[in-house]
Amino acid sequence: MKKIGLGPWRVNNVGLGCMNFTIPGGVGLTDPEKGIQAIHDAIDSGVELLDTADIYAPSWDDFGRNEKFVSEALASYSGDKSNLVVATKGGITRRPGEVFGRNGSVDYFLRAAEASCYRLGVDKIQLWQHHRLDPSMDFETQVENLMVLKEAGFVEHIGVSNYNAEQLTKAIEITGGEIVSVQNQFNPYYRQDLEVLSVCLANDIAFLPWSPFGGSQRAKNEATTKAFNQLATELGVSSHAAVIAWLLTIPGCIPIPGATKSENIKDLLAASEIELSEEQKQAIADALPETEDLHWELIDQPAFRA
Repeated sequence: MKKIGLGPWRVNNVGLGCMNFTIPGGVGLTDPEKGIQAIHDAIDSGVELLDTADIYAPSWDDFGRNEKFVSEALASYSGDKSNLVVATKGGITRRPGEVFGRNGSVDYFLRAAEASCYRLGVDKIQLWQHHRLDPSMDFETQVENLMVLKEAGFVEHIGVSNYNAEQLTKAIEITGGEIVSVQNQFNPYYRQDLEVLSVCLANDIAFLPWSPFGGSQRAKNEATTKAFNQLATELGVSSHAAVIAWLLTIPGCIPIPGATKSENIKDLLAASEIELSEEQKQAIADALPETEDLHWELIDQPAFRA
C-alpha cells in the first residue's frame, strides 16, 4: 500500500471508517466477535487509520459505543499497532428522544475529549476532529476552543469535519497551521468541496472523504454507475474498489470506506495500488453527474466575528 501524510504520520492510503459497526443492527452489536475480527483483519491487511466518533451509536443512551467497540478490538489485537492512528470526532450532541444538536463551547469540547479518551482507553487522542460547527456560536471561538484541547493535553493533533473552504482557510490562520485533516463528504455524486481540496493541497492537509460511495445515489445515476462498472471490469476489482481507486487520484486523499466484513475490506484495499490511466480518468470525468446540492445540515452556518 502507498503512504499518505496525515499530520506527523505516514499512513497507508486507505483507512477504515468504523461507524457502521455500531449502527442499529451493525455487526459490532449483533456479532461483536465477527466485527472485532474484521478490524483485526483490516489492520493485518494494511489499514493504519481507524476513524470513529462519539456520536456513532445505536441510540442516544449508548453514546460513545463505537469508540468503545474500537477500543475493544484494539485491546484484543496481538499484532503490531505502532503505526496505527485512531481518529475520533466530537461536537454533535444527542439527547433523549434522539434529539441531535451541536455544541462548540470549550466546556463541552473538554468534556467530550476526556470522555473519548476514557472510552478509547488512551491518555491522549491521536487525532480529534471537530465533527460539526455550532451555528449558535461565532466561528472563531469554536476554532479557538479546539486549540484548548491540545493545551489541556487531551489530544495530540486536531482536524475538522464539514468545514467549507472559507472556514478551513480561517481555521488554518487561527490555529497557526495546526489543522492536519479535513473530513467532508465527497463521492462521485457529491462534489461540493473542490475548493476545500485545493486548500488542503496548498497546506499539506489530509482529506478524508466520508460517504465515499454516495449511498443510494449510486442507483440514481445510471451513466456514472455504468462508467464505474466498466472501470471495475478493466481493473479486475469490484465497482466499490473502482470508486476508491478514483478517489485516490486526488492528492492527499485517504478514503475511509465503512465496510464491516473482512472480505469487503480486503476487496477495497485492492484499490490502494491501482494507477488509473489518463484515459480511465477521463472516462470517469465524462460520466460524473452534476453534483448534488449542499447537504441540508450544512445550510445553517455560524457567523464570523464582526
